[in-house]
Amino acid sequence: MPTALLDPYDLALLAALQADGRSTHQQLAERVHLSPSQVGRRLARLETDGVITGYRVNLSLPALGLGVMVFISVKLAHHGDTIIERFGEEIMLLEEVQECYAVAGEADYLIRVVVQDLPMLADFTMKRLMRVPGVESIRSNIVLTPLKKEGPLPLAHLR
Repeated sequence: MPTALLDPYDLALLAALQADGRSTHQQLAERVHLSPSQVGRRLARLETDGVITGYRVNLSLPALGLGVMVFISVKLAHHGDTIIERFGEEIMLLEEVQECYAVAGEADYLIRVVVQDLPMLADFTMKRLMRVPGVESIRSNIVLTPLKKEGPLPLAHLR
């Protein structure tokens, strides 16, 4: 959806949903000064246009026993199409990998991993990640304290 088609009400709805994704149409209507039916129509349009890509629940890592988050830079041995495709397929199968990005710089990929503890990280790294075809080397950064995570997307540039 071209940004020109987002009006102030759309932006207010998006901001309200980022603050509380469980808001009802009635609650959103009160926040953005529209009727619930108008909110429903706008949300449907924003979903159809691909601005809203889904809804999800954020779970607590510590409450689920996932005490270690790590960002791992991955360097591939080669950069042929077959290696890149195979790496992507294999990474998708590792449930510990929460995010994976192809990046420019020293590494080829940056992945975010969550595991129970350091022994599990060692096991994941040595027995699973390093065995993914094409992986030449990795560099890990263990998160000590998250300061800001999953922040709302900036919308001010669209106003």
